[in-house]
Amino acid sequence: MSAQKALILDFGGVVTRTMFETHDIAERALGLDPGTLTWRGPFDIATDPLWRAMQAREITERDYWMTRTREVGQLLGEDWTDMKTFVQRARGADAELVLRPEARDAILKTRAAGLKLAILSNELDLFYGVEFRKRFPLIELFDVIVDATYTGILKPDPRAYEQVLSELGLDRKNCVFVDDQKKNIEGAEAVSLPNVHFDVTRPAESYARALQMLGI
Repeated sequence: MSAQKALILDFGGVVTRTMFETHDIAERALGLDPGTLTWRGPFDIATDPLWRAMQAREITERDYWMTRTREVGQLLGEDWTDMKTFVQRARGADAELVLRPEARDAILKTRAAGLKLAILSNELDLFYGVEFRKRFPLIELFDVIVDATYTGILKPDPRAYEQVLSELGLDRKNCVFVDDQKKNIEGAEAVSLPNVHFDVTRPAESYARALQMLGI
């Protein structure tokens, strides 16, 4: 019975720690002075007007991160034109450093319970790169990965959710989708997909709720 359920996860921010949480890693990797990177997104909304603009849907998530990418590149005297450069240079070769401990626990509990696992991402390989994804811890435990890098269908487009459900071969009522962006949660609600709006400032609580919904 349990095999007929699935946990569907967004990647960046849900499976990984956000770039906001790893400023210290980025500063060391890039040779920047501690405290150079000050934008904090959801961890300090009042001091990040660009994040507020994204939350107000005045700009897209990709717009936000491309602006930050260009800014950090300029600090190094370089012209960075894609998020992948930022992620790979700032986070180095050790993918283990950015895996959320809470995500690890939830993924292992889900698999141990016999449930399926899926990733539904707008920019997994676009931001992180194929090689990073291949060596990412626990990636082999996922049954399905739907990445808009290749499909071109971005959440909250209903087709994105329908595709991951189709590839899982499960009824939506037996799945739980987890994402940290409100617009993507609204997309899930529009197709009646059970969901948890992931709070990056309280990851353990968000994962506990998702697992509880799946009966774990």
